Amino acid sequence: MRSKVVFRRLLRNKQARYGFIALLLLVALAYVGPYFGAYDWQEKDFMAFMSAPDADHWWGTTSIGQDMYAVTLRGMQKSIIIGLLVAVISTGVAAIVGAFAGYFGGWVDKVLMWGVDLLLVLPSFLIIAIISPKLRDGTWWWFVVLLAAFSWMITSRVVRSMTLSLREREYVLAAVYMGIPRWKIILRHIVPNLASLLIIDATLNVSGAIIGEAALSFFGFGIQPPDVSLGTLIAEGSRNATGYPWLFAFPAGLLVALVLSVNLIGDGLRDALDPGSNS
Repeated sequence: MRSKVVFRRLLRNKQARYGFIALLLLVALAYVGPYFGAYDWQEKDFMAFMSAPDADHWWGTTSIGQDMYAVTLRGMQKSIIIGLLVAVISTGVAAIVGAFAGYFGGWVDKVLMWGVDLLLVLPSFLIIAIISPKLRDGTWWWFVVLLAAFSWMITSRVVRSMTLSLREREYVLAAVYMGIPRWKIILRHIVPNLASLLIIDATLNVSGAIIGEAALSFFGFGIQPPDVSLGTLIAEGSRNATGYPWLFAFPAGLLVALVLSVNLIGDGLRDALDPGSNS
């Protein structure tokens, strides 16, 4: 089966293997690591403000006495969740919108693509920056929706162009002659045949969403206190990066490692799913 061939090619890809191993280690660190620490991320040690890493506080402490190890892992958990949710939502929306536009054509195609063109010209960073701070109750959920809302348009255009050719395939025409509803044809025959593109897109969207969240949170437009993310921690640590380097180095290092591992997996998936690849 093709899935087995793709899996074997993925395993033979050295970069993809390294990416998978690194990502598994990072996820394990984020979700299992806190159980090995001595402090909760919200707990404060009033005898240790801005203290350097030691046996008690492995990664040092913050300006308010929080354990940097616990806080950083909490921030990485939030960044991972946001990245995954944004990737799933944006890729799903791109698949549905692009497939419906390409399959139906006519006024449906014109209306959907007009909406795509409108979203492409809107200043997404500015809009998210204005709206997200006003949604402080359950902000991060709305933050996910805002990030996803501006992350799917280009992929939807690619899906549309591929759907234009897929809708003329024999199995699609046979389904039409059998009287199967068009929306079922799209979901059962069109979208599954775009799985290679959508898997790669979703994987790369994870790293894009993580970077987007970190950038917005860095400027104070993302995750709001008292919660944290890697972006908020990098923003706080950058103010004291020279005098207290652990405040910046640990969250920044984990962000780089997280994005790099996801990108390595995405590159490996692209090569494994490409029939013309020699890997």
